[in-house]
Amino acid sequence: MEFSEDQARARAAIVALLAGAGIDLGSGRHAAAPERPAAALAVLGKAGSGKTALLADIAGALAEAGLEPVGGDYEPRRARGRRSVAVLAPTNKAASVLRGRGVPATTIHRILYIPVYDPEFEKIAKWLTDEAAPKPEVEGLDDATLARIRAFFEQHRSVPGALAMAGLSGSDFIKGWTRRDEPLDVALVDEASMLDAKQFEDLSEIFATLILFGDPAQLAPVGSSGAMVFDAMPEAAKPYLHRIHRQTADNPILDLAHALRDGIGFEEFEREVERIAARDDRIVVAPRADPDLMARAPMLVWRNATRLRLIQAFRASHGAPEDSLLPGEPLICDGIELPLKHRKKRIDLEARGLIKGAQAIYVGPGGKPGFARLHVVGAEAPTVSAAAIIKIESPDREEPAILSAARMGAAFVHGAATTIHKAQGSQWPAVQVFAPDLFAASQAGRMEAGVPLWRRLAYVAVTRAEQKLIWVSRYRMARPARALGIADLG
Repeated sequence: MEFSEDQARARAAIVALLAGAGIDLGSGRHAAAPERPAAALAVLGKAGSGKTALLADIAGALAEAGLEPVGGDYEPRRARGRRSVAVLAPTNKAASVLRGRGVPATTIHRILYIPVYDPEFEKIAKWLTDEAAPKPEVEGLDDATLARIRAFFEQHRSVPGALAMAGLSGSDFIKGWTRRDEPLDVALVDEASMLDAKQFEDLSEIFATLILFGDPAQLAPVGSSGAMVFDAMPEAAKPYLHRIHRQTADNPILDLAHALRDGIGFEEFEREVERIAARDDRIVVAPRADPDLMARAPMLVWRNATRLRLIQAFRASHGAPEDSLLPGEPLICDGIELPLKHRKKRIDLEARGLIKGAQAIYVGPGGKPGFARLHVVGAEAPTVSAAAIIKIESPDREEPAILSAARMGAAFVHGAATTIHKAQGSQWPAVQVFAPDLFAASQAGRMEAGVPLWRRLAYVAVTRAEQKLIWVSRYRMARPARALGIADLG
């Protein structure tokens, strides 16, 4: 690919870092990993500056150099000393965005543990990942099904995804999880602005070489006092990408993101939204929230009270009952509620994609009381049946209504609206941003790391949209054009 001047400088810094680790990207050769302290580098830049293109290039070059990809998937036993590379993201959705661009990626949670396969299905995993392995014979799977599994794997390089395509769920072929007991080599970490100090520490313990890709204009992790993990790194280890590339130059969403310059006020920015919307249908100023869009892409807000009001209005627009969920209602995982003695169950739920902040679609009740069938958005094997605690909060009640009441398991809140903080790391084709909340943030006058909070909020919210941004200007809800359902989940 053709690199801009700043991309070329950043790539040269990465090449030098890898050379110190015994990996020569120029010749495509590598030596045994040297004994040296862990090393890190952060490639920084705003939206559209080419971070993902550079990440994809480096991932491809490392694969061509013979480093074994590690993806939190099925892992065959590696030869001792074999060099490896992992591409990581903080969320399922962020990892799925990379996979959609041809970069094999998994979540940080998935890299900490290795799945233990049922022996029958491990035969399929070995056949898919080892060219020398014979074609397996597994009861209930005929040659045509095995051919479909192979075709899926060749395209997506995911063993769980290939088995899910054949109608199997993770509980059918994964019998447990074991903590990774050997260190890994090189990690490329996307959306690094979302990493908290503990995650960075964990990654530094596992990987000898960390290459981060992040956007310093985004919001820092909650509880980090506005700091990002790369802030403390030396300036020489933080190459910055400034240029906006040709393929993104004619992009009204990025125009808005970069209009959030120093000194701009909310009213001026909103006028800029209106000016661009008048000439480009990829930006829309809407007087009402669209409940059809909220079913699959949450409305982005700042205040929790706004989130609750919009969820209540969304459910009312669809005629959802107070005491049960309709198939197709969106949810967001709020964490795992399990005592410490159930550590293995926690690992299982997190490895199947049910990490804090994960999006899911309610499919229906599970086979046991307190269980729910879910579609985990962005997961490689998205169909999950799990013990679920589903809470529907309301602005009119102090305590939430509990619509699925497992004693312990994965906890969920409604996902028709979410805070901009929790939306980091995710993107959707079309995104609605609730403008009155950003106005309230501007009036509050709060700052984060020396920047007005409303500008950081607006920047993150705008850049969550891949193709279309809807600027919702009023507290109103439109009528849904279609009923909720799950037919679109495939």
